[in-house]
Amino acid sequence: MTTLVDRAIAALRANHDALAALVPTLSDQQLRDRSGAAEWTVAQALSHLGSGAEISRKPIAIAAGEHVEAEDNQAIWARWNASSPSDQAAGFVKHNAAYLDTVAGLSVEQRDLPINLGFLPEPVPLVVALGLRLNEVANHAWDVRVGVDPSATVEPDSAELLIELFGGPLAFLLGFSSKPDQLEQEVRLAIPGGGITITDAITVAGTVDDPTATFEGPAEAVVRLLTGRLGAEHAAGVSVTGNVTLDELRKVFPGY
Repeated sequence: MTTLVDRAIAALRANHDALAALVPTLSDQQLRDRSGAAEWTVAQALSHLGSGAEISRKPIAIAAGEHVEAEDNQAIWARWNASSPSDQAAGFVKHNAAYLDTVAGLSVEQRDLPINLGFLPEPVPLVVALGLRLNEVANHAWDVRVGVDPSATVEPDSAELLIELFGGPLAFLLGFSSKPDQLEQEVRLAIPGGGITITDAITVAGTVDDPTATFEGPAEAVVRLLTGRLGAEHAAGVSVTGNVTLDELRKVFPGY
């Protein structure tokens, strides 16, 4: 039986493979071009993913019994920020591969160990740690690729899995990133394979009763909506009908 952990690792691998194939083809100018993240270049988005891989690997490796040298996150970010664009890109490939080697090499027993991420109030199951990493990787991988190709999309399997995770282990994340108070009315939005209910909180589920609105577009566009990446310039073929507009939904999900 394929578990959420297995699927998350596979999705992380798919994103890595796509970026690892792209990085060597990028010119110095492309690395300096704007990414899908408004304040970052393509190289800076890769740097964020690379430093994130380095930081995210440590608590998982520690839980598995590996001795890991201590280094403050601020020092890690400073080191990455001081690197050249080409070194940031190459560093991403190296450190993200190391992260994947660590999580893929966990034994059955190690997969059950709690992971202390350091920024949450208590240790979390591995699926939460992997889900948080996938949310970062899938969306920032899009940031990188759309800086090179305006028609880029979020990796399809990652998108479907993230919607499922937002309805389960990652439900808490939408509580931090969304602003349901931007709407005056309740919205029950039908999306591919499920629905999003917006009241005083956000709920993602496999079904939605009596939808008040419908999102027409692929699952990857839903993920980009939830993470603030469905601007008008990247919303071709997407529409919303019913008691809410796409512009109103963008205010609910301003992104990160």
